Amino acid sequence: MTEVKNSSEHPNTSTDDNYDETCVFCTIANGDCPQTNILFIDEDFVCFQDIYPGAAHHYLVVPKKHIHSCKSLEADDISLVKKMAEIGRRMLKSNNVTDLEDISLGFHVPPYISVPHLHLHVLAPYSQLYIETEYKFTDFRYLTVEALLHALEMKKGGRKLKWINCFPKYI
Repeated sequence: MTEVKNSSEHPNTSTDDNYDETCVFCTIANGDCPQTNILFIDEDFVCFQDIYPGAAHHYLVVPKKHIHSCKSLEADDISLVKKMAEIGRRMLKSNNVTDLEDISLGFHVPPYISVPHLHLHVLAPYSQLYIETEYKFTDFRYLTVEALLHALEMKKGGRKLKWINCFPKYI
């Protein structure tokens, strides 16, 4: 199962045992950040605009459960990643993005994460990334949903996964 912060180390008033009161994304997901424009929320996820957008449409899909990063995920988290991607696509459609071939859904890999809470970047149009942030979403520090799902499927099949720099390798 995914790595979470121990709630006894981070006591809070939330009823969710997987909340980290020092985490800005946990604060947003808990509804304690009124300046954040929430685009979508349900019992498990929240979606909002990135404060430093890399494209005209740049949303973050965040699980309410505190999970450190994509490196913390296990094979049984495949459905979580798929649900995050589904929410991202739905948010693009609801914001009038019609070319779903020109999008990117992906995760930054530690140590290249700005917030240590799993979050999916949803970018569109991907062919028109902002030049000043383009490198963040086109190089080794960025793992697409497809690549992460492949790595998790390999784990599910019994292959051991080792992270070499930012790339999942099978041993």
